[in-house]
Amino acid sequence: MPSPDGPRGRVWRVERFMLLVRKVLIVAAAGLLALAASAEAASAKSRIKDIVSFEGVRENQLVGYGLVVGLNGTGDSLRNAPFTRQALAAMLERLGVNTRDATMDTKNVAAVMVTARLPAFAAAGASIDASVSALGDAKSLLGGTLLATALLGPGDNEAYAVAQGTVQTGAVSASGASGSSITRGVPTSGRIAAGATVEKEVGFELASMSQMRLTLRNPDFTTARRIAEVINASFPNTASADNPATVTLKAPGGGAGLMNFATAVEQLQVEPDSPAKVVIDEVAGVVVMGTDVRVSTVAIAQGNLTISVQETPQVSQPNPLSKGETVVVPSSQVNVDEEKGKKLVMVEGASLATLVSGLNALGVSPRDMISILQTIKAAGALQADIEVM
Repeated sequence: MPSPDGPRGRVWRVERFMLLVRKVLIVAAAGLLALAASAEAASAKSRIKDIVSFEGVRENQLVGYGLVVGLNGTGDSLRNAPFTRQALAAMLERLGVNTRDATMDTKNVAAVMVTARLPAFAAAGASIDASVSALGDAKSLLGGTLLATALLGPGDNEAYAVAQGTVQTGAVSASGASGSSITRGVPTSGRIAAGATVEKEVGFELASMSQMRLTLRNPDFTTARRIAEVINASFPNTASADNPATVTLKAPGGGAGLMNFATAVEQLQVEPDSPAKVVIDEVAGVVVMGTDVRVSTVAIAQGNLTISVQETPQVSQPNPLSKGETVVVPSSQVNVDEEKGKKLVMVEGASLATLVSGLNALGVSPRDMISILQTIKAAGALQADIEVM
């Protein structure tokens, strides 16, 4: 062992220090990689409440027929909309005004359909939003006021809410004296924020239930099994996967009171599985591919062929003092342009990253990529379903 006070001793101490630092860095790097891996795994998981719907916890659709008044001459033409005339006469009669033998020719009234969504467990007196849409030939609902309209449930035809208020269309419409006009938005459809009041509650006794079904928003065998396993790991023998779309919950101990149990279950995290799918929107030129999309080894070549036809009419005039006449002589020029420089690109392996890299190497646009993916699928090399919207 070298002397600690000599030069070799100092070098030995420096080497030991560097070795110790190297070991610390290796341990820290391993820890960071482990943290990154765990963070990545955690980020792939979702809460159960985000991927399922609880039985009975749902909205209910409401619909009603009403009248919007106060329009500035943009309402229904009563001669062309008999339902508006009948509804107006019936409404006035309920208010003590008899107009059955009178001729009404106002354009300040419009017949509308009113829709709303009744949230789950909404109590009587709560306010909800209402949507209003013209039913006749009204030009605009801007500035109109919806009269009290009962909103009915489509199943039992009972009134669950009453809507009334000023209609907000969010549209802009203007016209000139010469007949020119401009319209932005949809002036015949509007909304009344908090314009409906709940009058009747939907009966659903959650506290007295001993079991509840969870419905997967994206049915899948693997996801349903994982949800049941995660729940049973925290609450043994309380969940069972009935089918790819349903998982049944039973209150711990078989007793009633699912409220607290459901609150704990919805916070549990699970990694959902999904089938390999490619979704294509041909109108917008959008392609969305899932992470499980796989492709066999294929060779791809892509090129564009452009044919352009240009018409250039020419005028042919006769010589001076001749008996000829001026005629138009058509002149056409056809050009064929084939894109050069495109080569075969080999796409090997199975990963989505490999497929994307191979398609990007071709330098194709999203619309060309749609055709390439459909062709790969036709060749049997794309292990995924293609859904065209």
